[in-house]
Amino acid sequence: MRVVQRLKVAAVATVLALVAVGCTGSSSGGGGAINNGESATAGKAAVKKGGTVTLAEVGTQPDFIFPLVPATNQNGYNVNLTQPMWPFLVYAGDGANSVVNKDKSLFTSLDYSNGDKRITIHLKTWNWSDGQPVTSRDFSFVYNLLKANASNWSAHLVGLFPEDVAKVSTPDAHTVVLDLTQAYNPDFYTDDVLSTIPLLPQHAWDKTSDTGAVGDDDTTATGAKAVYAYLQKEGAKTTAFTSNPLWQVVDGPWKLSEFRSNGYYSYVPNTQYSGSDKPNLDKIVFSPFTTDTPEINALRSGSSLDIAALPLNDLKQAQALESSGYAIASVPIPGVAEIQPNLYNSSVGAVFRQLYIRQALEYLINRDQIVAKVYNGYADPGNGPVPVKAAGTWASPLEKSGGPYPYDPAKAKSLLQAHGWKVVPNGTTTCADPGTGPTQCGAGISAGQALTFGLAYSSGRATTDQQNAAIKSSEAQAGITVNLKSEPFNTLISTIGTCTAASHPASGCGWQLAEFGYEPYPLYPNGTGYFDTGGSGNSGGYSDPTMDQLIKATEYGASSQAFTQYEDYAAKQLPWLWLPLRESLLVYRKNLQGVVPLNPFSQAQNFEDWGFTS
Repeated sequence: MRVVQRLKVAAVATVLALVAVGCTGSSSGGGGAINNGESATAGKAAVKKGGTVTLAEVGTQPDFIFPLVPATNQNGYNVNLTQPMWPFLVYAGDGANSVVNKDKSLFTSLDYSNGDKRITIHLKTWNWSDGQPVTSRDFSFVYNLLKANASNWSAHLVGLFPEDVAKVSTPDAHTVVLDLTQAYNPDFYTDDVLSTIPLLPQHAWDKTSDTGAVGDDDTTATGAKAVYAYLQKEGAKTTAFTSNPLWQVVDGPWKLSEFRSNGYYSYVPNTQYSGSDKPNLDKIVFSPFTTDTPEINALRSGSSLDIAALPLNDLKQAQALESSGYAIASVPIPGVAEIQPNLYNSSVGAVFRQLYIRQALEYLINRDQIVAKVYNGYADPGNGPVPVKAAGTWASPLEKSGGPYPYDPAKAKSLLQAHGWKVVPNGTTTCADPGTGPTQCGAGISAGQALTFGLAYSSGRATTDQQNAAIKSSEAQAGITVNLKSEPFNTLISTIGTCTAASHPASGCGWQLAEFGYEPYPLYPNGTGYFDTGGSGNSGGYSDPTMDQLIKATEYGASSQAFTQYEDYAAKQLPWLWLPLRESLLVYRKNLQGVVPLNPFSQAQNFEDWGFTS
């Protein structure tokens, strides 16, 4: 279930971004005080009404509030901001269970018929916070906006919603009928497509200016473009997030009460929320921290934070924090950590387009050592495109056995030498035999081309610095130079664009290697949007017809064999360089109930289920 948009997510994450990607079990790493996500409060004592929960936010912040984020905005933390207010039609996860949560979803049933080419959606009886009913017209409003503006929607997956919809019918106020252009695997379509679609208040938002009247502008392409442009323009005005009347009309359990330029923001309950799970708390506060150090200091003080992420390099603090009233849970993440190569960089794109180069780079990443030494055992091994820990049911035998490219410097050197490179360990390896023959460097690579690359990555977390320093050192064994540059997450994503053969050498394509942190996965982690041609998360421009066909096979059918074929092909083809994906260690007050077991896939966080027992 894809409730997290296919956007960049920093490893210097907001603790809630870490909460959002779940807790499914304990790691074998050290620490002693860490549990597997079971509540530290035995017996599920009754919670009291009221109270404020303060959560740590490290290194980054949301910057857009309209739920249909523009394609140019790659900040995945905007979903954290909006989902408690405008949840998706299909709600992901039930505690630690990777299932659709029907209780929190906005539908009563999804019925597939006509050979899985028709979906009948029955909506719940629900109200907006201004008292107006949620209806099928709110769905058609979203459809009309996206039909006219799909290329400017960050969650858009090319060829899928809305292009794959032949017709939308609304026979009554609580029924939507989608006639699709072809049959899909219902698991895929529910989990990866319908889970990206919120319902939006047509009665309040269907206008083109602040003073314009609400009408049916969305029913024409011209009108839908104008409405979309207006809402996106307003959605970028961070100083008006809480004052703009548009954003006061919500259907989720929470409303934004404050948003500051430094990254502080807070929610209060939506008193008109239609769900049965009314919020217990009075307020949820996100408190910003620039780095790990002040965050851990705040935890040690024991006064200001109720929930935070314990930096893995501060594991020694676990016992002291537990003694002062905190519990700690490990949080495996359903996603993939990676270094994305820019296959169309003007200097080194031709180098990265050679599979053997990517293989050599991967052979030189000592993932097992990074897991053990940098992450103290709290990380997925990063053997391929599907995580072994958080999505084990999908991981193939190849990935579970270590993947196709275990650490092997000798193989890396042999690969390079076999393709015409003069390998100079701890020096500079260069192309000695240019050309396109089987023993030459490859198309577009000139004599003397050096294996020297710049790696830009998200700053703010010591373990990320340590990991990339280790990669720099190990790559040097084959004469590959990696020059590191860390930047704040929001700066990084604003300067690194999506590159293709057509865009090269357009502005934003000057980067060479980029590590954003990790890419979050849905319940159905089939690579759609990441490894297919033109995918919204495919920044480096990887394109391969076989990969496209294998991904499509997982979308149209439910064969486990098809999924394994896709997964193993992607693991071997290295559209990205695979990295370990660190777990989060979540620190939370023992008297705060409902936090664990954590939901691995929802951005909405289930704050309404939280409450203090004393």
